[in-house]
Amino acid sequence: MPPPNQQRRDLLADAAIELLVESGVHGVTHRAVDQRAGLPAGTASNYFRSREALLVATARRVVEQHQADMAAAIEHGPHRRPAGDDRERAIELIAGSLLLAAGPHRNRYLAIFELRLESLRRPALAVAIDELMAAMAAFTGGHHAEAGLAIPPAAIPALLVLYGGALFALVTGSAEQVTPEAIRPLAVAIVDGGLASAGA
Repeated sequence: MPPPNQQRRDLLADAAIELLVESGVHGVTHRAVDQRAGLPAGTASNYFRSREALLVATARRVVEQHQADMAAAIEHGPHRRPAGDDRERAIELIAGSLLLAAGPHRNRYLAIFELRLESLRRPALAVAIDELMAAMAAFTGGHHAEAGLAIPPAAIPALLVLYGGALFALVTGSAEQVTPEAIRPLAVAIVDGGLASAGA
């Protein structure tokens, strides 16, 4: 069990995610986060001295949750298969990830897209998000290795861009369109595009 202060930070960041989805960045204030989290006034400003720090912590929370989902997909996913099946396994993993992200966890990713747009106007937030994305790229490489997938490291930047574009379209569109049948072709395009970018 994490220490109480980490639980409190996570609770505040989760409240900020909800507010980002409902009201956009302008709705995320220390006072609004305290109220949404059901915590005493002044709690959010105690943990996050500036609004920018609160926004960065919210972005970090989404990335941490995404990484936890990826790790769970490996732990509970299919056992290793022959190396020649790497493309199909990568497609399965990405399709499952998109279904989860655009379905049950839709709000997380709406929030991160809101933050990405806001970072165009906040240089410090942009730097923090760029650092998180770099860490995400490194994590993805490790994720592939743990899954026994022979995905070239050179393919990861394109995979992440293609995944992000597909996810943006899914979470900003109709929730009813997030189905395995609709997502499978996207996953194929993401994997094939990423591999082609690396000359694989």
